[in-house]
Amino acid sequence: MMLPGGPVVGGGGWGGGLCLLRWLGLRMLSRRGTLVFVLLWFGSWLFLNGLVLVHRSILSDYCSDEKSKKILQRLCLEFGEGSVTGDMCEDLCVLGQVEYKRCLYYENGKKVIEAHWRGKPIILKSKKENFSSYEPLGILDYEDTGKELSALDVVFYATLEVRNSLGLNEEEEYEEREGGNISTLAKLWGKKLKMRNTSYSRAELDSLWSLLQQEEYTFLRILQDLSSHVAKVLGSCGHFYAVEFLSAGHTWDQNIFSLEEVAVPGLQLPGRGRWSAREMVHRIALSFLDMVWHFDNDFTHQLHLCDIKPENFAIRKDLTVVAIDVDMAFFEPKMRDILEQNCSSDEDCSFFDCSSRCDAVRRRCSPRRQNSNLQVICEKIFQPWFSPTILGAKAGLPLQVELQRAVQECSETDRGDNEPEEDGEQSILQRLRRILNRLLQEEGPQEEGGGTLEGQRHVHTALNF
Repeated sequence: MMLPGGPVVGGGGWGGGLCLLRWLGLRMLSRRGTLVFVLLWFGSWLFLNGLVLVHRSILSDYCSDEKSKKILQRLCLEFGEGSVTGDMCEDLCVLGQVEYKRCLYYENGKKVIEAHWRGKPIILKSKKENFSSYEPLGILDYEDTGKELSALDVVFYATLEVRNSLGLNEEEEYEEREGGNISTLAKLWGKKLKMRNTSYSRAELDSLWSLLQQEEYTFLRILQDLSSHVAKVLGSCGHFYAVEFLSAGHTWDQNIFSLEEVAVPGLQLPGRGRWSAREMVHRIALSFLDMVWHFDNDFTHQLHLCDIKPENFAIRKDLTVVAIDVDMAFFEPKMRDILEQNCSSDEDCSFFDCSSRCDAVRRRCSPRRQNSNLQVICEKIFQPWFSPTILGAKAGLPLQVELQRAVQECSETDRGDNEPEEDGEQSILQRLRRILNRLLQEEGPQEEGGGTLEGQRHVHTALNF
């Protein structure tokens, strides 16, 4: 008989076992709870620490105005100490003629800053944020402290550095091409340095050496005197150099470039008002073709562009196309070294927009580039520009149809292994040029003259070279 709330008669052992089981169950639950708590705590700790590390990594590459200004302040401190120099140092650090605007890009030490110099917009660049990160000119450590390098010594070492940077081998001073003499780029650099009669100071040499270690600076500094299709270097201070501020392209813009920014009165024809967007696009396309021709023919070696996209080009106010990012531009000798590598198929022989073919027997990529600057520009720039979607009702007009066919053929034409570069490609280039000029004639009379509308620019005399 069991009384309400009372134990069962004769069941004391069973009741004690029940209590023991309850106690053991609670202990096990407690241990499980503790284990779950420890695991949750450990997981949270890992997550939070990972988040902190990612946050620090993001912040370390964050393009902040505060950090950018500190970098420039450090540069001015080094100028004040006499460690660096350059033709814009005094304006930047003493006269206040360089006005900081904003940070545009910062990654792995590479710094790009927008500023105004003497009231005009410029871009300040450096591959590394600190001057001390660049290798010094080693010969200075072996020279007597009271002895300065002569101008000829500087020519010799600078020429070696330029050749190394651009991938140019020892070669004759002049090479025959297209019936004329074209001086090698390294020699051209040397000639500029020879204009200096006096010796160079330690600050000048260190600043020069920090600039020569930046491939883009070397490219732009040399080519700006040979081509209108590269950004102009305007000045430098230490390891930072200034280039002209231009309207860069954008993939999302159907015209690629912001044409409103270049539609200035000087570009309008008398009695016609402003050019239409399509007129400007056709003129810009002609400038692209002009750039391709000059990069193929103007230098001792052909210049290959391996990263062709709207963001790497800009236009001046006269609609001249300018290459503003040449980190992936290579002359023929360096291009051959890059392409010639082991392969199992043609897919292994592509370096960004530059490609060759795989030799199945040798299992090596051909050192000769298979596609071309023109082909990639037709594929990535011209096809979107002249597609029926963009042209709308005009897509069916005879000249537009002819242009679309020419662009399609251009984008699909590879150079054969034994085919001369001038064959096929040059005929397509001339065909595109004729069609675009005929379109401009239909749209309105050609402008007389055609000179650039650039104003008087500051002549770059940094370090007198």
